[in-house]
Amino acid sequence: MARPVALVTGASRGIGKACAVSLAGAGFDVAIAARTLREGEGVTESPTLTGSPQVLPGSLETTAKLVEQAGSRALPVPMNLLDRASLTRAVHTVLGEWERVDLLLNNAIYTGPGTMSRFLDTPVDELERIFEANVLAQMVLAKLVLPGMLGRSRGTIMNMTSAVAEFDPTAPTGEGGWGLGYASSKGALHRMAGILAVELGPHGILAYNVEPGYVVTERIEIEQGDMFSVHGGCPPETIGAVVAWVATAEEARALSGTTIRAQPLAKEQGLA
Repeated sequence: MARPVALVTGASRGIGKACAVSLAGAGFDVAIAARTLREGEGVTESPTLTGSPQVLPGSLETTAKLVEQAGSRALPVPMNLLDRASLTRAVHTVLGEWERVDLLLNNAIYTGPGTMSRFLDTPVDELERIFEANVLAQMVLAKLVLPGMLGRSRGTIMNMTSAVAEFDPTAPTGEGGWGLGYASSKGALHRMAGILAVELGPHGILAYNVEPGYVVTERIEIEQGDMFSVHGGCPPETIGAVVAWVATAEEARALSGTTIRAQPLAKEQGLA
C-alpha cells in the first residue's frame, strides 16, 4: 500500500515546518512548499506598510532534512501565494512525482503590507493582495488536489486559521489589536472547512480548521523579542503534533467540518 502524501504550505519555518516533521513521523511522505528555498533567503515583511525587513531563519532545504530524518520522503516545491501559476506548478510537481495528495495543509499566509494596518490606512489594492494570498490561493490549491481525493474516496483538507476570524479585538491594531485586512481574509478562509465537509463529506472528504492560538515562531521571536514571554504561547511543535493527530486518529473523523482548538486539544490528548 502506498504511503500517504501530505502537501504542507509555508513549510520553511514555524508552524508549517513543525507540521511537516510531525506528519513525517506519523507516516506521511511530505511535499513542502514555500518561497524560501535555502537558509538566508527568508526575510520578514512589514505588516503595517512601514518598517524594514529582517532575515528569518528557516528554509525548505532545512525542513526537507528534518522530514527525511523522521523516516519519510521530502519533496520541496517552490510556491508563492501571490503567483497562481506557481500553485499549479507545485501541485503538478507533487502529482507527477508521487501521483497523489492525501492531505492538504493550507498553512502559509501573507504577512506583508496592509495585514496589520488600520482600515483607513490600507489601500484597496493591498486588500486585494491579502485576499488573493490568504483566501483564493487556498481555494485554488483545494481545487487542484480534490479531484484525486474524490477519485480515491478519501482525502483531508486542513486550513490553519486564527481566532481573529471569529472574535473582535479589544483595541485597534498597533495597540494590541489586529488589522481588518488580515482578520477578514482569515474569516473568509474560516468558512471553507464547514462547507467542504457538508458538500464533500459524503464522498470521503474530511475538512478542518486548526486554530493554533498564540505560537512562538521564529517570526514572533524576531518581531516581538522578549515580549512573547509576557503572552505565554506554545512552541510550533505542539501544533505539529495536533495536526498529525487530526490526520491519523480515527476519533478525529467525527470533528470534520469543525474548528480544532489546537492547544486545548494537545492538553486533552497528552500531545503538549
